[in-house]
This record gives sequence, structure tokens and C-alpha cells, in this order.
Amino acid sequence: MNDFMNERVLPPILKFVNTKAITALRNGMLYTMPFTIVGSIFLLLSNFPVTAVADWVRDSGLGVYFDQAYGASFAIMSIFAVMGIAYSYVKNEGFEGLPAGMIGLVVYLLTMRSTVTDAEAGVTIGNVIDKNWTSGQGMISAILVGLFVGWGYSWFLKRDIRIKLPEQVPANVANSFTALIPAAALITVAMIVYALFDVFMKTTVVEWIYAVIQSPMQGVTDSLGGALMIGFLTPFLWFFGVHGSTIVGGIMGPILQANSLANSEILNSGKGLTLANGGHIVTQQFYDQFINVTGAGMTIGLVMFMAVFARSAQYRQLGRLSLAPAFFGINEPIVFATPIVMNPIMVVPFILTPVVSSIITYFALYTGLVPLFTAIQVPWTTPPVISGFLISGWQAALLQLIVLTIGFFIYFPFARKMDQINVAQERGEEI
Repeated sequence: MNDFMNERVLPPILKFVNTKAITALRNGMLYTMPFTIVGSIFLLLSNFPVTAVADWVRDSGLGVYFDQAYGASFAIMSIFAVMGIAYSYVKNEGFEGLPAGMIGLVVYLLTMRSTVTDAEAGVTIGNVIDKNWTSGQGMISAILVGLFVGWGYSWFLKRDIRIKLPEQVPANVANSFTALIPAAALITVAMIVYALFDVFMKTTVVEWIYAVIQSPMQGVTDSLGGALMIGFLTPFLWFFGVHGSTIVGGIMGPILQANSLANSEILNSGKGLTLANGGHIVTQQFYDQFINVTGAGMTIGLVMFMAVFARSAQYRQLGRLSLAPAFFGINEPIVFATPIVMNPIMVVPFILTPVVSSIITYFALYTGLVPLFTAIQVPWTTPPVISGFLISGWQAALLQLIVLTIGFFIYFPFARKMDQINVAQERGEEI
């Protein structure tokens, strides 16, 4: 079975995740992380999950300034994404990436209108950047533009189609001239595409992509099947020693972030955050805090067994050493030292725990027992229960406690079997 997985299943998966496009997407989205976390802090302060505190923030007038900081960071995440993806693509090809990132920004702005119309007043305001398309709604457009610019810019440089200056010219000046021909070509192409959509389809590129591509993709991920797929894939890849959290998070992250931002936009419009109003269940918080909490496979239950109930010296010591890191989401020692990687016994709870958590969490949000998540996010190192409270109040904190407790009982029989094997080995007995 292991030979079949290693020879037939894993190679095409690894080939896909190591393509230039997926590598650029994964690396480029990392540049959005600081602004996501910082913006989430201000969003949390503006919408604190304690009514008395939230009322005080609103009445004091501080909420306006917190929203301003959020709007200048998290709410323009698509801009960071397009620049990061174009930059990463070109850098991976061995060229200076910053010019590509800047061209990516220009092309991305060309996918949207520079005017906003107030339907009620009948007034059109020009020379603006519509933030509706710089956050979650524009994420797929940002990804496609970033990849297009990264590929196009690299195409020109690989063929040495550029303006060359003498070696004596400073590098920053030479780089600006190097980017001139690729920039002119890519921006011209983007302008022509914008004009074609405007004249013949009466829409913009970003609006068309959102309606035809992004909305269906968000719908697929925002389902029980989508939740189960995400919950399964991360530990499945880890079982083979592949960093499933990075791969799944890098590929699915933009869509999950878009779902989170869409939820916040519903609240900002004055509507209630409900499924009836278009709210999303499967978001970035769903993945971080209920599928990947305490690390891939939600291994805190296994760590607790090792630290408290294990009889083998190996497991007792490993559990005690891993307890503190596990609370902060660091579980690589457990994954490789238990071991879980390539271990047919431990793979069952390792995959089953996040899948069960996905089901429970999905229905808790679907039925309204736990409020839908907004765009508030916390660093992945935030301990469980605390992270649940910060993203959605006491209900989410309690839900985390419930799914982690269930995870402990899922791991228990399998961990006990492995512990018995370790005890026999330590005594020199035959297994």
C-alpha cells in the first residue's frame, strides 16, 4: 500500500504543488500575512466579542479609527497578493522581482473601473480605487493577474528583450530600464482587455472573474464537502512527510480569506451576518482554528495521552517535551517522532480527528449555535480556546474545547496501542 501511494499517488501531487504557478501563489500569499494579522487586530478592537467593550469602543469614537487602520491593511489584501505573487514568480525564475510586483499592481488596477456611481444620488465620482475589489472579492483576479504578469515579465527577460545599459550604470537605474519594455507590453495588453470587456460586455475584468470564477469556487469550498476535503487533505499529505499545512493553506488560503472578508463586508453594510444574507461558513478561521488548531491532525489529544497516560518512557518524555509547543500550534516533533509519518496505525486518528472536527464545526455554524466568523484572525500560534474566543466569542471557544476533547478520545485507542508496542520494545520483548 505504501509503495502504491509513494509511486503512483504522491508523484503527480508533488509535481502539481511544485509547479511555477503554485509555488509563486504559495510564496506570494505569505507577503499578505503581516497585514492580515495587523488588520485583524484593529478589526478585533472595533468588534470586540464582549458587548460592554464593543459598546464602549463605539461610544468613544475609537471604532472609526480602528476601521480606518483595518481598511488600510486587511481591506486591501488583494493588492498585496498581486504584488507578492508577481514578485515571487519572477524571483523564482532568477530575476529581480520588484519591478514585476509593481507592474502587477498597475495591471490589477486596470482590471477595475476608476469611477464609482451613487445610484441614489445619480452622481459618478472619478479617480478612485474601489475597495470592494481590493479585498476578498478581487482575490482570484489578483491571483490570475499576478501569475500572468510574473509569467509575462519572465518571458521577456528570458529572451533578453529589454533595454540594456552599460555596466557602470547603478543597478537600480538599470533595473528600471530593464522593466520598461515588459511593462509597456503587459500594460498595453491589460488596457486592450479592459477596453474589450467595457465595450462588448459592459463590465470589467475583475467583475467578470468574480461572477464566473470566484463565486462558484467560494460556493464549492463553502460547503460540507469542501470542509471535509480541506480537513482530509492536510493530514493526508503530512502522512507522507509532505508539509500539508503549507500546501493546502497556500492553495486554499485565498478563497478562505475571500470568504472571511465577504462576511465582514456583510456586517459593514449594516446587515446581520447570517446564511440568509450570504454569510460563509468555511473561512480562514474555520481552517486555522478548527482543522489545524494545535497543528496538523489536531494532535493535542495525542500529546495529552503521552504526557499523562503513556507507560513507555519514550512516549512519556516526548509528550512532556511537546506539551508546551503543541498549545502554540507547533507539532512537527510529534508528527515525526511518534511517528505519524508513514505509520499505518496513527494515520487513522491523524486524519479522522480534523475530519470529525470539520463536520461538527460546520453544523455548529450552520445551525447558528456558533456565530459565523468575520475577518478577525489571530496568529496561528495563539493557544486554543483563547483563539476561539478572540475570533467569535465564548461560543467558538467552547466549540474548540469540545472538538479537542473529542480528538483526545479518537487518538486514545490508537495511541495506547502504539504505547504498548513501545513498552514491549523497551523491555526487549518480541512484538
